[in-house]
Amino acid sequence: MKLSTKEIVKALENVYDPELGLDIVSLGFLYNIVVDDDNVVFVTITLTVPGCPLHIPITEDIREKIMELGAKDVFVDVVWDPPWNPSMMSQEARKRLLGE
Repeated sequence: MKLSTKEIVKALENVYDPELGLDIVSLGFLYNIVVDDDNVVFVTITLTVPGCPLHIPITEDIREKIMELGAKDVFVDVVWDPPWNPSMMSQEARKRLLGE
């Protein structure tokens, strides 16, 4: 059975940025998900700044969470365009981090 982007997004709500203490979905780090016919998943994310040392543990956690759903393989691409900015966060994340 082909994985849905909805179930992948739900799983990624359990991947946290350890410095910010919020999940990557709420933070607006998740840019795109593609699932091919063989259940190989391609995820495009960003982080707050280029060179962020947490990209390795975050991408490994993403891969692990999606593999647990039954993906054949997972590829995570970290991009910097468009650059992340606080307006990409969910309203709840903005409240927690920015007090909005």
